[in-house]
Amino acid sequence: MRIKHYTLFVLFVVCLGLTPFTRAMSAELSQPQQAISEASDKLQQRMQDQNFLKDFNKVTQFVDQAINPHVDFDKIASLVLGKAWKTATPDEQKRFKKEFQTLLVRTYSRAFSEFKEWSVRFLPSEMEEGATKVVVKTEVLQPGIQPIAVNYRMYLANGEWKAYDIMIEGVSLVTNYRTTFSDEVQTKGSLDAVIDGLAKRNAEALKNS
Repeated sequence: MRIKHYTLFVLFVVCLGLTPFTRAMSAELSQPQQAISEASDKLQQRMQDQNFLKDFNKVTQFVDQAINPHVDFDKIASLVLGKAWKTATPDEQKRFKKEFQTLLVRTYSRAFSEFKEWSVRFLPSEMEEGATKVVVKTEVLQPGIQPIAVNYRMYLANGEWKAYDIMIEGVSLVTNYRTTFSDEVQTKGSLDAVIDGLAKRNAEALKNS
């Protein structure tokens, strides 16, 4: 269960920029590592405002805007759907990407209120000169528990490093969600029905937050 819990937490809280590094430490990081920690100051400072955290809709909007430059949601959505992405209509692809992104953003925005004392440690990562893909290796540290191994699959897109998958203790976030949505497509009979259900859950969650 520990792996599942962190799979739902780390994508936005760690991989997408909320990492407590000093400016001096950031200067020593590689470009992919800097992409992970770039939004740190902005997110950390904003999330200290308890009045701001009371408005969940504003929190989700802020998180979405802050992490968007560091994540390729189009690539993640296509990998999550797998074969279903290739047979989906352009409208279905657009709708799924939108609702899946909303699902992730609202899930991890909620996690901000649960995790207070934690930090991230970058581990040595092999990266050849001129490489356009890399796995950034880190550990999530919290008092009283063993370090959690968190690796980020990233690639270079138009001069910017973007995340497209996370492996928590060796378990891929993309693979987990692919299994979930594949099962839902089979159960509900169509991708369109799955997207409708996801949109309904998102709307209800945001309304009740």
